[in-house]
Amino acid sequence: MGLGKWMSQIGWRHVVGIVVVIYALFPIVYIISGSVNPGGTLTSGNRLFPGFTFDNYIALFTDPYRPFADWFKNTLYVSTVASLGSVFLSSLAAYAFSRMRFIGRRVGLLSLILFQMFPQILALVAIFGLLVEIGKVFPAIGNGTHIGLILVYLGGALGGNTYLMYGFFNTIPKELDEAAKIDGATHTQIFFGMILRLTAPILAVIFLLSFIGLSSDFILASILLEKPEDKTLAVGLYGYIADKMNQEWTIFAAGAVLASLPIVGLFLYLQKYIVSGLTGGAVKG
Repeated sequence: MGLGKWMSQIGWRHVVGIVVVIYALFPIVYIISGSVNPGGTLTSGNRLFPGFTFDNYIALFTDPYRPFADWFKNTLYVSTVASLGSVFLSSLAAYAFSRMRFIGRRVGLLSLILFQMFPQILALVAIFGLLVEIGKVFPAIGNGTHIGLILVYLGGALGGNTYLMYGFFNTIPKELDEAAKIDGATHTQIFFGMILRLTAPILAVIFLLSFIGLSSDFILASILLEKPEDKTLAVGLYGYIADKMNQEWTIFAAGAVLASLPIVGLFLYLQKYIVSGLTGGAVKG
């Protein structure tokens, strides 16, 4: 096969692939370069890696007014608990819509999708006022608490996640449920003992997507969390670039690199479930 024929049939795909990879990797390389830049700006001659130092990373953990370690722990705590709760609630709802027949089932399923069309920011004032009033009675779950923020996240956990799980649950033969019922199994035993194990790919995908979205949330976390030590990474890191007269982009870049590590690690750990989890629900809706 000649070079021209190879390029027309196969080679152009490699060229496109290489261009796409470079396009995707450049922002990552650029932010890593900025995180080890000894200067305070990301535009030092517009060159990659003009210098190399770990001072920016050290500054993250030594600033007494910006407790990065606390932000990191808060983010992991809030994102993990809220993501697990989102998976649990969505799976319960999806199982009910998939396996049970009741009045309002179809309307309820469509309503979940309809409600997702309205951004959560529309309810921001109501959420803030509700948490303030709740905090007067139950301070542990009121405004400015991690539990309160988690409950708000769980309030918006249904919708797209439930619909995605619903499609995946429909791919599991109902004959398995019927066989289990003949043996005396209840819906609870079927759900926890059989369905959850068979739907592990979609559960992993929902957890991953929820974790990514919640760990990078800024609007709700910035309004509902008040104390510096209670902030999450997205809110805390914004403080490094909020002041136009004293922006610390290189420290912000270092924080962004560290903040991405849990997401990257989780993605690599769950990658074997991602393809099957995202495509499985398309087989039967």
